[in-house]
Amino acid sequence: MMKKIILKVFTGILLLVGFVGHAKENPVKDEIKKQAELTLRKTVLVAAKWAMQQKPVTVTAESSSRSAGGLHDFFSEGDYWWPDPKNPDGPYIQRDGMTNPENFVAHRLAMIRFSKIIGALASAYRLTGEEQYAKQASVHLKAWFISQGTKMNPSLQFAQAIKGRFTGRGIGIIDTIQLMEVAQGVLVMQKVLNKELVNGVKDWFSEYLNWLMTHSYGKDEMKAENNHGTCFTMQLASFAKLTRNQQLLDFAKDRYKKVLLPNQMAADGSFPRELSRTKPYGYSVFNLDAMTTLCQILSTPSDNLWTYETTDGKSIKKGVTYFYPFVKDKSKWPLKPDVMHWENWPVAQPFLIFAADAFQQKEWLQTWQKLDHEPTVEEVIRNLPVRNPLIWLN
Repeated sequence: MMKKIILKVFTGILLLVGFVGHAKENPVKDEIKKQAELTLRKTVLVAAKWAMQQKPVTVTAESSSRSAGGLHDFFSEGDYWWPDPKNPDGPYIQRDGMTNPENFVAHRLAMIRFSKIIGALASAYRLTGEEQYAKQASVHLKAWFISQGTKMNPSLQFAQAIKGRFTGRGIGIIDTIQLMEVAQGVLVMQKVLNKELVNGVKDWFSEYLNWLMTHSYGKDEMKAENNHGTCFTMQLASFAKLTRNQQLLDFAKDRYKKVLLPNQMAADGSFPRELSRTKPYGYSVFNLDAMTTLCQILSTPSDNLWTYETTDGKSIKKGVTYFYPFVKDKSKWPLKPDVMHWENWPVAQPFLIFAADAFQQKEWLQTWQKLDHEPTVEEVIRNLPVRNPLIWLN
């Protein structure tokens, strides 16, 4: 009897010590995650209710006569390319920062819708543990990646084409940033998803990764020295995490350390190549979101990109610290307003919640809480691939 009492007391002490130790280890971090869940719970459940009622719409639902691809090939057109007034039937000409509303965007919108559906369902599953959300996600995953009649080919050979100039470009690879929350959603729900389905989805992403790494378009996009290079690496990391491709995860991490951070960031934490564009605010926040998402995906206890610093002092924290004041109060922005959508930024940028979690910064969390979590402007949504941060927080 005495031995049992002593054992219970000893076990209780161990549990108490473990609990206290955990609380001392990360009390603010735990609180930030709790606050994020409280902030988003209502929004997530409303979005999930909508997602539960949606039927799949893939790239096979609409097509364009200007596409050089087939029914199952994703097709989009360069945003800033317009008909030439002097030669209306000739090759398009560029107007940087000005989106042509007549371009074909149906496939892009379908992919964004797919991303929103899976992101909402995965978020609701994470909050509630209800398997109904995973069951509904299965319907859409099967349509996009498995079913012969509706699936998308695992390549992006015909993305961001330009009439009269290119049937596709490497720059178009940025369009599949919308598949990141699909990949992450599968990771979140995979324990309750059908194994055969999960394996089929992973096979699709493995094929797409192979295309990204071997096709000339992928090689070109990888070398881009602005947000396109960041987004290529971000996608690589996301899809490699789903497929457990450690070689590509290591490659992405190495590229962040040796190429993206040192070559894109200035000493003050800004991104000069983004600042030189006609939409410097929007592009800067987009690139910062992408870099912080990379840190969120790739960081491990033994190799934490959040605390990584180059030899000349560049770090992701410096980037967040530089841009944060312009999110908190946009009137402090020192440059001219963006030529389009100036009034639509910022929204609840993922860099705020990810960095708040990583550095235990309550002020960044509070700013994120106050911003718009349900943007409706197409340009903002297109440049906001992480719209469901709950599925990304560890």
